[in-house]
Amino acid sequence: MAKQERALRTRTALIASAAEGFAHEGFAVASLTDISRRAGVSNGALHFHFASKADLAAAVEEEASRRLALLTREVRDDGREVAALQDLVDVTHALADALRRDEVLRGGFSLAMEPTYVDGRDLRAQWRQWVDDVLERAHEAGELVTTVRPKDVGIVVTSATVGMEVLGARHPEWLSRQTLTRFWRLLLPRLAGSPAATRVRPEGL
Repeated sequence: MAKQERALRTRTALIASAAEGFAHEGFAVASLTDISRRAGVSNGALHFHFASKADLAAAVEEEASRRLALLTREVRDDGREVAALQDLVDVTHALADALRRDEVLRGGFSLAMEPTYVDGRDLRAQWRQWVDDVLERAHEAGELVTTVRPKDVGIVVTSATVGMEVLGARHPEWLSRQTLTRFWRLLLPRLAGSPAATRVRPEGL
């Protein structure tokens, strides 16, 4: 059991170290030697867990995808369900906060831009699918004005939030609560249709 726990800690440390390298240096530049050094393990330990840098990148994306899925769940920890538009606002705030502090999530998103790494999953596509799905829920619940199409809103929200993610890698203010709140204050009055939806808080719950 102790050996298994140690192996799991090593694997977790390598994924975190690789994510940091991919986020800051890029997949092509990040070296396995630097990744193992940051993780505090030998190159041999790295190759025991991962046969190649591509395998390590796939593990980063898998873990980042799992963390993104946790952020986008529909039911809150206390069991409350909220209006779909409020859920969308809240999750965009949660994602921005996670991208500021979670190296694995940031590394997973950054891999989507790598021309030298094309075999993995695309976290931005996963994010866009969730945005489209939650906007369909908002439409079905009558939360959107009748002149607004969910797909059109999805394009706006996805492009804006992905843009903030990219810009936030160098300038953290793009991922601040203030920036997202200003975005939602501008957009929500053009979306909200029902009395309940007009009470959506742009700063999040």
